[in-house]
Amino acid sequence: MAPSKRPKVELDRFDLAILAILQTDNTTPQRQIGEAVNLSAPAVQRRIKRMEETGVIRANVALIDPVSVNQALTILVEVEVESEQIALLDAAKAAFTAAREVQQCYYVTGDVDFMLVVIVPTMAEYEAFTRRMFFGNPNIKRFRTFVTMDPVKVSLSVPIEASR
Repeated sequence: MAPSKRPKVELDRFDLAILAILQTDNTTPQRQIGEAVNLSAPAVQRRIKRMEETGVIRANVALIDPVSVNQALTILVEVEVESEQIALLDAAKAAFTAAREVQQCYYVTGDVDFMLVVIVPTMAEYEAFTRRMFFGNPNIKRFRTFVTMDPVKVSLSVPIEASR
């Protein structure tokens, strides 16, 4: 379910404190989390399970250094579509979601329609990606590429205010 369509989940200060710890290291033992937030390990486990089931915690993943696995280029791409008919937008979203090179995809306001974060090993691979995703799609009006030179900050952490 899309984040905007999920029912609002009420999180208390314990939930927020647990999330802050898990964002830093989701392999932290529940006993250790419990000690840090003044809850028992079973209470921490129940809260984590509830947050997973309700979609607050989307996934438990390892963050991998792209260069270590020969994915050296991170490219930001602005994409403008020809038509904003809902079926065509949904098709673009599905195509971007299915493309293994697309790490992140945002449907945005402003002069462009989508912002993509694309990771590829070489410019030749990026060219093949553009041919497949953009040049082969009649609904893509134009795209603009920004090759990153230095990943100054890369994070998927969400700022959490634990003082609620």
